[in-house]
Amino acid sequence: MKKTIFITGASRGFGKIWAEAFLKQGYQVAATARDINSLNDLASQYGDAVLPIQLDVNDRPADFAAVKKAAEHFGSIDVLINNAGYGLFGTIEETSEQEARAQIETNVFGLLWITQAVLPVMRKQRHGHIIQVSSVLGVATLPILGVYNASKFAVEGLTETLAAEVKDFGIKLTLVEPNGFATDWAGASALQTQQMEEYAPVRAAFQAGLTDDAFGIPEATVDAILKLVDTANPPSRLFLGKVALPWVKQVYANRLATWEEWNDVAVAAHGK
Repeated sequence: MKKTIFITGASRGFGKIWAEAFLKQGYQVAATARDINSLNDLASQYGDAVLPIQLDVNDRPADFAAVKKAAEHFGSIDVLINNAGYGLFGTIEETSEQEARAQIETNVFGLLWITQAVLPVMRKQRHGHIIQVSSVLGVATLPILGVYNASKFAVEGLTETLAAEVKDFGIKLTLVEPNGFATDWAGASALQTQQMEEYAPVRAAFQAGLTDDAFGIPEATVDAILKLVDTANPPSRLFLGKVALPWVKQVYANRLATWEEWNDVAVAAHGK
């Protein structure tokens, strides 16, 4: 079946790699980017199979217009991939109000607006698959990425809730949770706060943990994403990479141990 896929943040990184992989498989792709010129190569190579759309996901009316344009152009939207987002590097104390608001605006509200825009289309179709690109940092955390961590934790909560709300409409949701990959997410796409000297040791420890083996190869994710889009019963969550699961298992073991240790206090607080 030739599916129609709407993907945000398709100018580079995962978005560009996945958009091209879908096109190679014969899918129709509505690809959005802030700079529509970044999609010229896809348009030139794949012609009518791709619909490039200039879009800043922070613009809610533009999000609804973009989804409407894609649905009218292709006749349906079978899969939404909310991929647009960026990383903000800096400790909590270093982060300015503007930096924090901008991070949440794009990573949470941008994703929310696109999701809201596509839901009427998928409800009318009585089918659809919404793939939210979260992160392993939406399940566990690292220092220096506090507001980014918070944005992905928010995406996790929104998506879990939405899955319960729309399942009777035939709409399925998947959280994709990559560990680190060698895209430019931590490079040209990232923003940095103004650093405070007091946090130099924290930054040094963070950098020391960024070994080459910790970062996956972006192109290696293609088969996983194609399988996810093709499956009739997609998982609610999918890690990408070999680092995520061992790390999260340890994080959750520690959390469970703490909850168990304090369970008597917790139960007493119930009051009856």
